[in-house]
Amino acid sequence: MVNYNSKEWMVSIFRFHKSDTFRSLFPLLVFFALYSWGVVYVELNYPKISANLHIRNITVMHTLLGFAISMLLVFRTNTAYDRWWEGRKLWGALVNNSRNLSVKLNSFLPHDDTKSRGFFMKLIPLFAAELKSHLQAEKTRLALDEKIHPEIPNFDTSKHIPNQVASLMMSRVNLLYRDGKLTGDQLILLNGELQSFLDICGACERIKNTPIPYSYSTFIKKFIFAYVVTLPLGFAYNLGHFTIPVTTFIFYVLASLELIAEEIEDPFGTDANDLPMQKIADNIKKNVAEILA
Repeated sequence: MVNYNSKEWMVSIFRFHKSDTFRSLFPLLVFFALYSWGVVYVELNYPKISANLHIRNITVMHTLLGFAISMLLVFRTNTAYDRWWEGRKLWGALVNNSRNLSVKLNSFLPHDDTKSRGFFMKLIPLFAAELKSHLQAEKTRLALDEKIHPEIPNFDTSKHIPNQVASLMMSRVNLLYRDGKLTGDQLILLNGELQSFLDICGACERIKNTPIPYSYSTFIKKFIFAYVVTLPLGFAYNLGHFTIPVTTFIFYVLASLELIAEEIEDPFGTDANDLPMQKIADNIKKNVAEILA
């Protein structure tokens, strides 16, 4: 995740980070600049063509569709940000539950039971680390895909590592209860945190393997393309050669919003603006070690 100071306007305006949309869109920006130049050249040098086709009246369509495309993009970015923020809340809950479980175990377990303390000191952070790897795995993203993907190696849905880690922790707690090191009341108090691990895992999987509906995503891209492609046809007569930078900039704004939404709708990836899951997992390991040491 990119760390920055939101109050530094000059840095934000003139700095081009590797995650900036300008780099990704540069080939298309060049294409639309050249396309706009071609339209302007034809309309200015061959005015009878645009007059016969009534192209100049196409600006009415842009006026009517401008509001529609803005509403679509607002809904698109809001939906993507909701997914990103929900992912952050889930990992925040994982941090809190790991700490709460560690604090309770530290209070319940005998101080001389170093074996059990060492076990949980390893397993609690291991769940966060394995959940990160599980969410970044390609097979997790395609878990609900109706298409078979034989090209993915070791695709074995029976081996769910976060499940195995949570099962080991639950089994160890149950063993401590049978050995008399935990009471029934203490077992009930630990159950909430133990159960929350897989609840968080399932919620993260829901975000990961349920993308924005395909038809909705493709429609927005087609809408943006059609909208921008027709802009020079209406602008060329009134703006002349200024149509080239105006059209290119409008495409940059609209396409950038879509690119940003694409990046943050999957908060568990490896893009620059995705969640810092490795850092969070490291913090969990540090906190658990401090509590149970």
